[in-house]
Amino acid sequence: MVVRKKKKIRKRRGRGSGYGSHKKHRGSGSRGGVGNAGLRKYKKSWMIKYDPEHFGRRGFKVPISAKKEIRAINLRDIDILAKKINKNEIDLSELGFDKVLSKGKITQPLTIKAKKFVEKAKNKIEEAGGKAIENV
Repeated sequence: MVVRKKKKIRKRRGRGSGYGSHKKHRGSGSRGGVGNAGLRKYKKSWMIKYDPEHFGRRGFKVPISAKKEIRAINLRDIDILAKKINKNEIDLSELGFDKVLSKGKITQPLTIKAKKFVEKAKNKIEEAGGKAIENV
């Protein structure tokens, strides 16, 4: 019988005493990378399940001070307003409106001052015998 010169445990040192072939646990070979390596390839299913928002943009919020809301009014409402206040000339910027939209009809000739007009609204005002004046 042959005498073993070195103990078996010396042969397995650094690899652990299981795992079968020593090729499988030679350092960090079977770990598949460090950290987030492989998230687009072989760790994709893990990423989809546990960290689906890892890639891509998150977006941002526009500050309220940077937002400018345009207040608009329809021709139908302007017509009703003109009948209530009994005026033929209306300055919408004084009333807090910026833009005139074309929904509805004008039944009287009005002179309307506003920052912006829709083209169709201008045509309807002029057909009724009024004027659309843009003031900047």
